[in-house]
Amino acid sequence: MTPPQPRVTPQQPHKTQPRVTPQPHHTTPQTHLVPPLPALRGRRSAKWRSHPADVLPLPVAEMDFVLAEPVAQALREAVDRSDTGYAAPTRDLAHALRGYARRAWDWTVDPDHVRTVTDVGLGIVETLRRLVSPGDRVAVSPPVYEPFGWWIREVGAQPVDVPLATRPDGERRLDLSALEETFAAPGTVAYLLCNPHNPLGLVHTREELTTLAELADQYGVHVLSDEIHAPLTLPGAVFVPFLSVSEAARRRGFAFHSASKGWNLAGLKAATVVTADPAPKRYVDRFSPHSLFRTGHLGVLATVAAYEHGDAWLAEVVRALDHNRVLLGELLARHLPTVGYRPPDAGFLAWLDFRRVPGAAGRGDDPAGYLLETARVALTSGLGYGAEGRGFARLNFACAPDTLTEAVSRIAAAC
Repeated sequence: MTPPQPRVTPQQPHKTQPRVTPQPHHTTPQTHLVPPLPALRGRRSAKWRSHPADVLPLPVAEMDFVLAEPVAQALREAVDRSDTGYAAPTRDLAHALRGYARRAWDWTVDPDHVRTVTDVGLGIVETLRRLVSPGDRVAVSPPVYEPFGWWIREVGAQPVDVPLATRPDGERRLDLSALEETFAAPGTVAYLLCNPHNPLGLVHTREELTTLAELADQYGVHVLSDEIHAPLTLPGAVFVPFLSVSEAARRRGFAFHSASKGWNLAGLKAATVVTADPAPKRYVDRFSPHSLFRTGHLGVLATVAAYEHGDAWLAEVVRALDHNRVLLGELLARHLPTVGYRPPDAGFLAWLDFRRVPGAAGRGDDPAGYLLETARVALTSGLGYGAEGRGFARLNFACAPDTLTEAVSRIAAAC
């Protein structure tokens, strides 16, 4: 879902940077998950086709890992039988999501309240089209996933920023007081919740979500919860589906799920909109009947295989991501101690604060742009995440530990 970064032509040949030698902190798990770098460079996705070959690409939110074998098998079998037509109007995906949600989160999903759509972005846009009128206000909590603002403006509504609150220890959480004030303001119709939160990897607590639902219910605000990173919740955190917390959440809420992040299937295009009450369901029932046929048939087959047979592979991936988030913290502490980093509780995205870094990387609003030119490492610019993203960059650590180490080596040399 993250758009490709613009192609950059190097102004001069890249100079070899001194390598950072990683110090062992615990055994690297599941090395078989990541193909060698030359093989990865043979991929034709946005991550690998948006930059010259001397750039280490760590921006786009797709993982370097091999496909889960049950998913690969489902796709091979479909191709072998030339089964590449339209998605079928079956309940297979709804039942597969129901089974996974029950195992993973002890959440009961009603298959009759599951609607198949192309992807989470389209699901949110189509839902907003039925909720808002031109000029209505839709709240977001920056720094938050850049396309949220695009989607709101696409339907003619006005994004309203309610930034995450910063606690004394530096942790960012939902600012529930500010959200109440925004919900109470005339014209506020909806709130886009990122759960878990991209780019911080923040997992919202049950208490926070319950209060959010009560406020939304009190002021008649709809909550659209993007839960795409939920399968990648890391050890030490517990993901809570928004629709599971209360009757108020079910009256006001929509949840958006996909296997595209957890099982690396973004290019196959299949997602779901989930409701849990007749009130929000009536809006989803007004979707175009063609929405199913805009969904990728192979995406549906792959998602069903992931939800039904991909638990073991996902567990390996979560262990690998847990390893990498720790490794990244160790590398930064050793070689870039002025870069701010709080290990995420979910996903594979690190939100890096360069504002205290001495030199050019810390002086500008866009360290990602500087590091692309000088270190030949592609990160996602923080500027797309609102004013709170100035001086920040997002790094994708769903890669081999060696790649992560090389990236920090190049950044350290450039800084």
